[in-house]
Amino acid sequence: MRRVWKGLSSYTVIGVANTLIHWQIFFLLSVAAGLTQAASNLAAFCVAASFSFYMNALYTFDAKASVGGYLLFLVAMGALSLGVGHLGDAWRLHGLLTVALFSALSLVFGFLFSKYVVFREREA
Repeated sequence: MRRVWKGLSSYTVIGVANTLIHWQIFFLLSVAAGLTQAASNLAAFCVAASFSFYMNALYTFDAKASVGGYLLFLVAMGALSLGVGHLGDAWRLHGLLTVALFSALSLVFGFLFSKYVVFREREA
């Protein structure tokens, strides 16, 4: 079980920086620009994910960042981002709850998806 979570600490540190970027952009777009939570959450995710994808490739997974892996990560986790934002709109959740929920889900699912799909070790 310990092997499953190896790398989670560096993923979490990078995730804190990612979260700061994400939340600032989310609130700028949703409050100042008046966009929906779904659109704001997706746009904020895309910007923050660009940072964290390359940082995690270098420091967490010691892997080569590829365009295919980046697009795969953006599509899969972007769908989660859009879905959580849509639920925030539909249920009229406060924006803080929406981004907090997405951040928690993204930490767990993003780590596992990155480790076992995007940056998985390939046998030579």
